[in-house]
Amino acid sequence: MNNSVGKRLEQYTVKKSQEVLIITVEIDDEPDKIAVFKGFSSSLMRPTAYNPDIPVLPDTATIITIDRIASPYNPDSPRYLQKDISWEDMQVLLSEVGV
Repeated sequence: MNNSVGKRLEQYTVKKSQEVLIITVEIDDEPDKIAVFKGFSSSLMRPTAYNPDIPVLPDTATIITIDRIASPYNPDSPRYLQKDISWEDMQVLLSEVGV
């Protein structure tokens, strides 16, 4: 299994299918927001490649914060489970579910 950051976050949402992760990142000095749900990632600010082998969240990205949101995700009225999680704190949650 690929242990890249993006793959680990996708696997987390497979195991926690009632959650959506909204990740605020910086990729190549440009801001982005990425939604991760049920094992799939999609940029909310730029086109997402059709090929799932092209990572939406490259390992070179800087994760600023992660929000855990209850599914289904409604951008107009999100139901936050936890806001502004650091990457360090998210790694604890990833370990708890075994990814």
